[in-house]
Amino acid sequence: MTVSRRTVLAAGAVAPLAASAGLAQGGGGSNAARFSLGYAPHEGSFASRGGLLEQIAYAADQGFTAWEDNEARSRPVAEQERMAKALQQRGMAMGVFVASMPKWSQSRPLLGANDGAEREAFLADVRSAIDVAKRLNANRMTVVTGFMDPKVPVEIQTARVIDVMRRAGDIVAPHGIAMVMEPLNTRTNHPGVYMQSIAQGYAVARGANSPGVKILADLYHEQIQSGNLIPVMDACWSEIGYIQFGDNPGRNEPGTGEIHYANIVRWLRQRRYPGVIGMEHGNSIKGRAGEDRLIAAYRAIDAQ
Repeated sequence: MTVSRRTVLAAGAVAPLAASAGLAQGGGGSNAARFSLGYAPHEGSFASRGGLLEQIAYAADQGFTAWEDNEARSRPVAEQERMAKALQQRGMAMGVFVASMPKWSQSRPLLGANDGAEREAFLADVRSAIDVAKRLNANRMTVVTGFMDPKVPVEIQTARVIDVMRRAGDIVAPHGIAMVMEPLNTRTNHPGVYMQSIAQGYAVARGANSPGVKILADLYHEQIQSGNLIPVMDACWSEIGYIQFGDNPGRNEPGTGEIHYANIVRWLRQRRYPGVIGMEHGNSIKGRAGEDRLIAAYRAIDAQ
């Protein structure tokens, strides 16, 4: 899920990385070379460049070929349409938006609970998100499978989650859309959630057995919860429908933490991954220096 940018690196870290990416000192100029993979910034990645449409234009000028917007569903229809038009004009793919947002402060929904009301509400969210997806030309939308119910055995909860996801898949698949279930870490950000790892997502996706139900592999969350990123993705590859990057600790751009994203990019190329990679993180430095560093970080891993 979208996070605020955090300032955790010294400004002196910018110059060496920018130089390695071939960016001009002072930064900010257009770099038309397109990235080899579909890295997708989001609103806020280039906040100094203006509003949403200006940020999309700037991202395209820097070679990014995709865009992600978790909050797109909550935008007015006219703004959704303007965003879709801007992306189409720039030849950029639309990544995910959140189709069904949990009530974080209430630790709801409980999709595995005995009362099925929240499962029906979840399905209603999925149905209404189809129009948003079509408006945005999006074929992936994020869902979170809710929270654990301490009163119900986990095996029963799993069966119920599989059942509701199968039903949801039947709703979206005829439209060429797949929901991507996002496993979230419980150690740093989201205690109590039901789905906590890519492996668990794999079990649910296989159980649902639908082209409309896949996994969102957010590597920030997976690194915290389980690690072993490449072997896990390899084992679960048939059910992974979307990928997000973010380094750990700090949830900022590649190169600010412990994840070797250059190796992951190399592996994704070998896998011929054709999809969007959401840049699901903040910038480690505020302002234009941080935006230049963000671009340089992706140039560095994309060059591997």
